[in-house]
Amino acid sequence: MPAIIAWFVRNPVASNLLMIVLVVAGLLAAFSVQQEEFPEINTQMVNVAVPYLGAAPEESEQGVCVRLEEAIEGVEGIDRIRTYAGEGACSAMVELDTESADDETINEIKSRVDGISTFPVETEKPIISKLVMTRGVVQLAVSGDADERTLKEIGKEIRDDLAALEGISQVTLAYVRPYEISIEVSEVALRRHGITLDQVAQAVRSASLDMPGGTLRTEGGEILIRTKGQAYRGDEFAGIVVLTRPDGTRITLDEVANVRDDFEQGDLRARFNGKPAVVVKVLQVGTEDTIEIAENVRKYVEAHRLDLPAGIDITLWNDESQQLVERFSMLAGNAWSGLLLVVALLTLFLRFRIAMWVAAGVPVSLLGAIALFPYFDITMSSITVMAFILVLGILVDDAIVVGERIYGHEQMGKTPIQAAIDGTSEVSVPVIFGVLTTMAAFLPLIIVPGRMADFFGAIGYVVIIALTFSLIESQLILPSHLAHRKQDSATRGFGYRWQQIQGRISDSLERLARNVYRPILLRSIEWRYATAAIPKLG
Repeated sequence: MPAIIAWFVRNPVASNLLMIVLVVAGLLAAFSVQQEEFPEINTQMVNVAVPYLGAAPEESEQGVCVRLEEAIEGVEGIDRIRTYAGEGACSAMVELDTESADDETINEIKSRVDGISTFPVETEKPIISKLVMTRGVVQLAVSGDADERTLKEIGKEIRDDLAALEGISQVTLAYVRPYEISIEVSEVALRRHGITLDQVAQAVRSASLDMPGGTLRTEGGEILIRTKGQAYRGDEFAGIVVLTRPDGTRITLDEVANVRDDFEQGDLRARFNGKPAVVVKVLQVGTEDTIEIAENVRKYVEAHRLDLPAGIDITLWNDESQQLVERFSMLAGNAWSGLLLVVALLTLFLRFRIAMWVAAGVPVSLLGAIALFPYFDITMSSITVMAFILVLGILVDDAIVVGERIYGHEQMGKTPIQAAIDGTSEVSVPVIFGVLTTMAAFLPLIIVPGRMADFFGAIGYVVIIALTFSLIESQLILPSHLAHRKQDSATRGFGYRWQQIQGRISDSLERLARNVYRPILLRSIEWRYATAAIPKLG
């Protein structure tokens, strides 16, 4: 280690180049790294839902849930299975083992569920999906004096437009009721025409469908035959023929039933600023950038607000990115305040140029850590900024030790270069091991198993990486800068007066250490057993 320290001290170009590389790489990464409020958590959970319409919870449990558990149980990589039996459905939440589960586990679960042949006939096809964490970014309120259908259609257009923008993959429409076509059959009409309810159901079932008819080979080529009769609107259902009599007269569905093209019954209503409204939610998924998503949505709103029908307005509401920016600003302000306090305290007891170079190690270490964010899959989030604040005071400790020791050797009469080599080499071992012990304290945040490791692991990674660069800066870069710094030689002005004030403060601290702390330390060593007993008595 002394040889490496001496080489960097005698080659200031190498140390300056190393510092520039760390600073430039950190700045480039800072402008490109993903920004989000909190790190993404891999849920490692699979949801299996089996609709069983009309069934009571007891029927769902006996007919579906029990069979699901029996089929899935025993798949390698599963940690826990929890099933929920409700009215008209059964769902199973499968928690995967974070260490042994992989895509093969999910495929095996799907295969076993699809292979169940003992479900009741009334059940629908199972829906198998892996849970993905989504985070809300922006909500848009589409409001105005319009009916529910108009607002929903406008909201769907906005949803589709936003989903087509770059960097946005998931947009949902909220506070809207699903469309529903209800057919209310009149018993009186059925008796009058001599039709049964089953005939009506069969007519609707057979008439409202799209069906391929095969291929017709002709001399000019092949012709694909297809019957297109799927009904999607109320008027299309109303025209379905229920009965054709021998005389050619036909009874259509609207003659025996009331066909309503409306929404599902429910009490769901949304109002914004006192007017009916629907809400468009823009979500962040995976590696999408929160700030970029919000900026794209704002540009869309400004560009399309005037294109909406008269009386309809679109409002940017509940912008989570602004909270993220404010949180970043607050944390960054605290970080800068802490850095300024560190510099102020250093300049009270060290020479001004030494204090500046010691303090410079903090941003260099932080930028070096940011430069590695993309390689460790770390995002710029509230957690990482909190980690920076947490490690801020630790980063400067080893630089203070090295700077003070170099200054002490200079006071012995050594040249700045030799003082830098001897001072750094003298404290390199305790400094290195001191940093390693601090890293060891944060290591469990990285290696601890569980789903929350993805959340709190960012703190461990940031602290350990920053401490690593702090060690590089204090052992290789700082000694070279102190060895080749300009000596403080002010003879008048503010610099001279500050040196006098600083000298008095430093002399006071030295007198305190020599006249108060040293005698107490010697007496404590002399009466070591009594000193060791004091904490126990306290």
